[in-house]
Amino acid sequence: MEGGKREVGGPSSEREKQEVVVVAKMEEGAFDDEEEDDDDDYDGELQEGKGLVGNFVPGPLLPLKDQIEKDKEDESLRRWKEKLLGCLESDLNGQMEPEVKFHSIGIVSSDFGEISTPFPMNEEQRKRVLFTLQEGSEYRLKLTFSVLHNIVSGLAYTNTVWKAGLKVDQSRGMLGTFAPQREPYVHTLEEETTPSGVLARGVYTAKLKFDDDDKRRHMELDYSFEIRKRS
Repeated sequence: MEGGKREVGGPSSEREKQEVVVVAKMEEGAFDDEEEDDDDDYDGELQEGKGLVGNFVPGPLLPLKDQIEKDKEDESLRRWKEKLLGCLESDLNGQMEPEVKFHSIGIVSSDFGEISTPFPMNEEQRKRVLFTLQEGSEYRLKLTFSVLHNIVSGLAYTNTVWKAGLKVDQSRGMLGTFAPQREPYVHTLEEETTPSGVLARGVYTAKLKFDDDDKRRHMELDYSFEIRKRS
């Protein structure tokens, strides 16, 4: 990665060898369970404290209403809480667990501008290629979401990409901590660059997951995209 940009699954002499092996293994059905195994490995990392959350142990979860009432004698803290959460005080229902509701996923690229797909996606949309990019293109995934009921701490994502059953890329990143608010949040993920070359072209499958510090999984999205020859 250079200059804050990442290249997704770029071809190399080693990858060329791997893809030859992949084709042979696909015929033998060797990759039937590979995606599930990768998910299990990642979940295990989180449970062992080696994933995005590290060794951080979150404090006890309190209802948002209790958090607003707490430390009212501290004037500066009270004003900060009012600024952050005061507009929602009338909507609080005492529910303790935070909920992240995703509204849409978009792709932003110099090739075509921006394409957005609203959630929930129907079965036909899930089967289709979500977006198509030319080789060597720079792009970003863009998410729109709302936080409900309570503050969500340490919201992070993992995006894993496969081609022909072979994992070719995995990116992880931290979005941050978000409080409930009336307007949805809009967050753009790290810029990626599609690979170039004959072996890079074709259809890829991917899994995008969002978890928080308390290991709640707020969304898991399976999607596919295509890389084509630059015209």
